[in-house]
Formats: sequence, structure tokens, C-alpha cells
Amino acid sequence: MAHDTNVTWHEHQVTRERREALHGHRGCVIWFTGLSGSGKSTIANTLDHRLHALGHHSSVLDGDNVRHGLNAGPGMLRDTHGSDFAQRFGLGFSAIDREENIRRIGAVAQLFCEAGLIALTAFISPYRLDRDRVRQTLRPGEFIEVYVDTPIAICEQRDPKGLYKKARAGEIKGFTGIDDPYEAPLHPELVLAGGEETPDQLAGRVIDYLMLQEIIPARRA
Repeated sequence: MAHDTNVTWHEHQVTRERREALHGHRGCVIWFTGLSGSGKSTIANTLDHRLHALGHHSSVLDGDNVRHGLNAGPGMLRDTHGSDFAQRFGLGFSAIDREENIRRIGAVAQLFCEAGLIALTAFISPYRLDRDRVRQTLRPGEFIEVYVDTPIAICEQRDPKGLYKKARAGEIKGFTGIDDPYEAPLHPELVLAGGEETPDQLAGRVIDYLMLQEIIPARRA
């Protein structure tokens, strides 16, 4: 059996710098965090569309989509891999499972960043420690924490999946913002007022930040 000491990081012939030169921008991870219904996924997808229109290379890692594959739950894995496998590797929504969910997606986002891409992630990621651990895997300035600060009352009004209603009724336990904590970022790179501006306006604020930090080139006058 191989041990961790036998696992080494391999440098590739095509360097990150050459990939970034080809893309015409730097790689980074834009980490959207906020309550369920805050608008994270909508803003991330709007930003992805706008970056694509500008000729930049980006990709969205969305919480729900990732849990259909890489971080699938036991129920999804049981049918295809059996109960033992599902129990061992499937991720639910306990605190430790959420920690592993963020660790895995952070590792994927890091690989995207190393490839010179702009990785956009849209996860509740309620715990500061988990987000900070992802930040520590990246170079300074590459992890851009974007706090989508939407009042919980507005999130509950939107409630596209009916999750708040179920949580209030006691049908869902450990729901972030109701009976499980959400730890807002202390020093995020950006704070977006999710209940005050449109997704396009909020995406525009992120683009302005990327230009200011010279991650993507500024618009020509």
C-alpha cells in the first residue's frame, strides 16, 4: 500500500505562467459565500457569462451540481456503488461532512487556478475555518472571498427550494441560519448587498475588483 510520503507534487512542462499568458489573465478562485437563497449561484453564473463575453476563461463550481457527482451523498452512491461504499465516501450535511465537502471543492478550485482559470464557487460554506483552509492552499491574492450579505428575511422570501419552510417546521435539522450557525467572513475581499442590487450589478462589482487587482485586463477606453 502506498503511503503519503510516496506521493509527490509533479511540475508540468507547460507552466502556469504560460497558461495564463495564453488565457490573457491570471488564475484565481472567487469564493462566493452566504446563506441559502442569498443569490450566490445566480451572481456566480451571471459573472461567468460576463467573463465569457469578455473573452476570459472561467468555470462555475456550484454546490448542488458538485453534490451530484464529486461529493454525492450516500443515497446517490448506494444505487451504483453499494451500501458500504456509499456509507464510507458519501457526504451528507453534518458538520464533518460539510468540512470534507469544502475541502474537496477547494482542492478542485486550486487545480483550476493552477491551470490559469478563474474558478467561481457558490457554496454556503458556513464555517470560517473551512474557508480559511482553502485560502491557505493558494498564493496571496488568489483567493477572493465574496460575502453575499443578504438578510435572512429576504432569503426566506425567495426560498426557491422550500428549505426554510421545512426547517422552520422542523422537517430539516441542522439548517444553516435556522438551527445551525453561519459564520460571516471577518475580512472578505468583497461584500455584496444581495437584497439591494441586481445580479448583473453585483457581478459588475466583482469584475471591477478583478480589474483593479490586475487579474483581468482593464477595459479599453
